[in-house]
Amino acid sequence: MSKLFHSIAAFSVLLLASAGANAADLRMPVKAPPTPPIPPPFSWTGCYVGGNAGGIWTRNDFSVAADAFAGQVDGSVDVSGGVAGVQVGCNYQTYNWVFGIQGDWDWTNVSGSINDAVFVGVTDSVKIKSLASVTGRIGYAWDRFLLYAKGGGAWETVDFTSVGTSFSTISDTRSGWTVGGGGEYAFTDWLTGFVEYDFYDFGTRSVILNPFSGVVNFNVQETQSVAKAGLNIKFGGWGAPAAPAVRTKY
Repeated sequence: MSKLFHSIAAFSVLLLASAGANAADLRMPVKAPPTPPIPPPFSWTGCYVGGNAGGIWTRNDFSVAADAFAGQVDGSVDVSGGVAGVQVGCNYQTYNWVFGIQGDWDWTNVSGSINDAVFVGVTDSVKIKSLASVTGRIGYAWDRFLLYAKGGGAWETVDFTSVGTSFSTISDTRSGWTVGGGGEYAFTDWLTGFVEYDFYDFGTRSVILNPFSGVVNFNVQETQSVAKAGLNIKFGGWGAPAAPAVRTKY
């Protein structure tokens, strides 16, 4: 009788243990919390308008173009000062590459003068009034930071003056080319800031002045350097693929 009782007890314990294990297997699995969605990457695609300010450094080399002194150097006028203006453009981003076009216009009022080295008693002066360009841009973006290069056509309005026994001045619009580059950062989805440097070359052009009795034909060769910073307001945009966002695994 005792052996039978112990056998029934042992069998009951095994049955209860098996039932507990089966009950544990039937419990609902615990689900991990959903992974938060990855925010979409910033895209430079879209258009923008903004303003800028900075400094300009320009060099004008005067020489005699045509008369008994042809080819002789009159001197160089180095001019520096401030610039301020506006820019407008559009970008298109494909993965990390950004392609764009931009037009800008800057006002300035810098001027300088030298004593002419050939014509004694004559003062040659330069006054730059505005500077403009239309350029293509190509850049590489690291999310909200864009490093870019640019190049295209450039124009300026400038006054050349010679003063001797008489006063002579001419206003000119000169064309040339420009190259440059800079960096831009997107503070928000619609506001960006940039710094850049641009080099301008307006070549050599003849100007006819009359600083005394008789016409003098001058050649003026001009180059400029401009450094500026500015802000852009970005708007619009379309579905260009930006560089995919990468989530770090822990």
